[in-house]
Amino acid sequence: MKPARIILSFTTAIILLAAAGCSTTRRIPEGELLYTGLKGLKVETTDSMRLAPGVKEVLQEAVDVEPTPKTLFVLPVGLWVYNNWSDSAKGIKGWIYNKLVKEPVLVSDVRPALRTKMLDEILDNNGYFRGTATYELVQPKNKKKAAILYTVNPGPVYTIDTLRLLPDTCRLNHLIDSIARRDPYLRPGERFCMDSLSSARTRIATRLQNRGYYFFRPEYIEYLADSLMNPGHIALQMTVASNIPHAGTLRYKTGKINVYTFRSNGGGTPDTTELSHGITLVEMKPSRLRKKLITENVLFREGKTFSVRDINRTQTYLSRLGIFNAINIEAYPDTTAAEPTLDVTVGCTFDVPLEAMLEVNASSKSNSYIGPGLIFGVKNHNAFGGGEQLGVQVNGSYEWQTGSGHKSIFNSYELGITGSLAFPRLLAPRFIPSRHRQLNWTTITLNANMLNRPHYFKMAQFNTSFAYDWRSSRYINNSLTLFKLTYTKLMHTTADFDSIMTANPAVALSFQSQYIPQISYTFVYDRRIDRDNTINVQFTVQEAGNIFWSIYELCGKHGEKKLFGTPFSQFVKGQAQAVWGRRVSGNNWLWSRIAIGAAHAYGNSAQVPYSEQFYCGGANSVRAFTVRSIGPGSYHDPADKDNDYFDQTGTFKFEANLEYRFPIFGPLHGAAFIDAGNVWLLKNDPSRPGGTLRAKSFFRDLALGTGVGLRFDIGMLVVRGDLGIGIHAPYDTGKRGYYNMESFGKSLAFHLAIGYPF
Repeated sequence: MKPARIILSFTTAIILLAAAGCSTTRRIPEGELLYTGLKGLKVETTDSMRLAPGVKEVLQEAVDVEPTPKTLFVLPVGLWVYNNWSDSAKGIKGWIYNKLVKEPVLVSDVRPALRTKMLDEILDNNGYFRGTATYELVQPKNKKKAAILYTVNPGPVYTIDTLRLLPDTCRLNHLIDSIARRDPYLRPGERFCMDSLSSARTRIATRLQNRGYYFFRPEYIEYLADSLMNPGHIALQMTVASNIPHAGTLRYKTGKINVYTFRSNGGGTPDTTELSHGITLVEMKPSRLRKKLITENVLFREGKTFSVRDINRTQTYLSRLGIFNAINIEAYPDTTAAEPTLDVTVGCTFDVPLEAMLEVNASSKSNSYIGPGLIFGVKNHNAFGGGEQLGVQVNGSYEWQTGSGHKSIFNSYELGITGSLAFPRLLAPRFIPSRHRQLNWTTITLNANMLNRPHYFKMAQFNTSFAYDWRSSRYINNSLTLFKLTYTKLMHTTADFDSIMTANPAVALSFQSQYIPQISYTFVYDRRIDRDNTINVQFTVQEAGNIFWSIYELCGKHGEKKLFGTPFSQFVKGQAQAVWGRRVSGNNWLWSRIAIGAAHAYGNSAQVPYSEQFYCGGANSVRAFTVRSIGPGSYHDPADKDNDYFDQTGTFKFEANLEYRFPIFGPLHGAAFIDAGNVWLLKNDPSRPGGTLRAKSFFRDLALGTGVGLRFDIGMLVVRGDLGIGIHAPYDTGKRGYYNMESFGKSLAFHLAIGYPF
């Protein structure tokens, strides 16, 4: 659209805003009313007649109809256009009409009488057979408008009095009865609820399918309810449908198991191999496949009672390997078998094994460094035919400093290479049961990294690790790094850096060249409790140097201990975090987070290595402050001190966040948040006064900020922008009172990030 048209459009919109007070009901037909929204859902209850949890929400959804949406801000411009402009307008006026017009939602469109019947049905389905629902129109001064108020009187709830099960005349009936007796929704005294009864028969059918009754369906179970035998209660009888097919009554065994593997590009020569447990493998050659992989992940066994659970688990196990792009499992009766038998066919199509990844990024840091970065990686998802993932990744970045007064334009660079080899099983002793090893990973990594800060230092770092990752239950993931050895070497330092280290001896010790031999364990509990609540709890504990120190002590080596001529670090470190999400309404969520961490060096080390210390501020922390701009405690760098935030780290961390997330339009979401946190020192450091953790100053040392943000969420990718507003800085800003920010402008911090903060 031409600029002149855009200006004219905005001018017209302003005129419309001024005219929005005009009639929005002029074209409402005679006898009709403009629906202005739900006035409310009033539930009349007493102490003896209350709605069960969740029922009111279902009633609310049945009557919650949106009125005509506003077009511009909160003004009914769209309705004004509909009532006062002609739909035959041409040119700019016609274009504006089509962009702004909103047809009215009438009371007749809402159909309140029908919705009261829906409320009655919902009450009946939830055991409130004597419940009633009515509605009334609530009209303002303009008698052409009306809101709707619904009133519900639930009455007493009916509960299950007795439950009559099936006659114990066959194995199927016996199984149904035994499962039904343990179902929580079918116990005497439980509220009669159709949804609960439907869930109960679904669970019964699922358990039967896992015990060989593959063709049994939930609809084969029926209920008969009698409310007259004992008024106010329900006598419930369970029956089996008369039209149940014969196949639904049969208990099946597993017969022949055929597994086919197909090449990603099709074709190939079939090669048949008889494996254990009655599995026949037909492999399209040439291909790379370790035969044992099939018997480990295909859980069907010839002669075993057929179970749908085996279908689901086999599908999951094969998918988690990451080497197939299509998996199809079918079961069909063997008509030649002497007893009911299901033959199984598993079809797997290989994915392309090689995957390449390229990521280009740009950074702008709070210390005036800007510059691009590049990450390139290649991964083979089936390196040795057993789902092994062999990957190599290289990364590089360079940065230059703006406004620093340095003559050199090329100020900083970082180069790194990482190699990893992951096995889809635990490479562990045989005493660990194999059934616990199917979806687990063993990962070996090698890494080398070079960091160059020309005005400060050049540092090289090498590390290798051996780690296990496994899922111990549906909600729990575990990660054990059995061994990790890191070597950090300061290759070169400048006079500026040396002067900073001289003024900060504790920081200097954390930068010294050293080995860091570590063992760590991470526990993650992640669960969606119900549709309105989700929780994530994780903690990590790690130690460094204790095993080496113990060996040296046993061998009689006292004092400072070295590994290959270089001291090794000795410390313990722990971190914990809890995140809780609570649905407020619709897609509006309230998220909260608490995080705490501590690290302590001892024995062979006076300070925790710099890379293992905590820092505060930034996009995932206290967002009103930039990274490493607060702490430790009330300490703050002098204004004339330029040390690149080397000393604003600590060995104790506490953070708390509260964030309200809400949808705006389509993939665009908004957020309002408040953050608090800081880091402290567990050992006193005279060069950083106020940095030591003290109970009496703990709350005063917490940095506090609030802010708002936007998120562009397309599912696979979330781009986030947060504007933090400082409320309280833990250090002396020259201002008195709790709100001690220097100015509103200086209290702002903007962060652009990928993914949610927690």
